[in-house]
Amino acid sequence: MEEIDRRIVTLLAKDGRMSFTDLARETGLSVSAVHQRVRRLEKRGVVRGYTAVIDHDAIGLPLTAFVSIKPIDPAAPDDAPDRLAHLTAIEACHSVAGDESYILKVRVASPVALEDLLQQIRAAANVSTRTTVVLSTPYEHRAPEIAAEAVGHPTA
Repeated sequence: MEEIDRRIVTLLAKDGRMSFTDLARETGLSVSAVHQRVRRLEKRGVVRGYTAVIDHDAIGLPLTAFVSIKPIDPAAPDDAPDRLAHLTAIEACHSVAGDESYILKVRVASPVALEDLLQQIRAAANVSTRTTVVLSTPYEHRAPEIAAEAVGHPTA
């Protein structure tokens, strides 16, 4: 990936709503050149979308937890993500190495809601759970450092 594209991706990762005018100012390119590069990055799948960062406390979901799951029957099909997709309190599902199969990031309104969600997870996916409740989040949604030799993306 070219240096200028890495700079654009870094800027968008920090502020997905940054205007083409601001991107042009920060990169030294024209607005039309930035627009073309952003569209090309989107088309190549480097930039996959834009999202709002939500204050979960403000919308009534102050409790964040990480729920590690593993199948009760190790011979069962590995379909937990599909079985859990309907549970909207699960913000993220990560396949992991180690004793557990997946780690789920969940957001709920209260400890009672977490207890209810854990029961739903166990029943829907036939898994055992191990839960870690988040006390605070010093930082999250940090922009990545993009390596000069970004793997898997040819130079434009």
